[in-house]
Amino acid sequence: MNKDAVTELVEKYFAIWNESDDATRAASIDEVFTPDATYTDPTVAAEGVVAIGEYIADARTNFAGMLFTYDALLTHHDAVHFSWRVGPTGGAPAVTGFDVARFDGGRIADLYGFFNGF
Repeated sequence: MNKDAVTELVEKYFAIWNESDDATRAASIDEVFTPDATYTDPTVAAEGVVAIGEYIADARTNFAGMLFTYDALLTHHDAVHFSWRVGPTGGAPAVTGFDVARFDGGRIADLYGFFNGF
């Protein structure tokens, strides 16, 4: 994938984390992830878009009113690395980390999340 396509996909991924409407978020998950995608971080190993959607919905309750954002993207071949943070707008982040994602057909097939200090 070219850098512009990767950037667009990562922006859509972050829009999912910031989306409060369950139906809109579910539709976006189907657009961003392959049907059999995996999402793995220190707290979960989710397989498939339904499990990924459930995890994101649950995680959003812990970060109510906070914004998920990312920093520079590093990409090559079918992979991307980016650091991220979540916290109140204009305030210090509550959690930071980085993700590494692998693409298949222009969507995320596997995503590995890492939390700083975890």
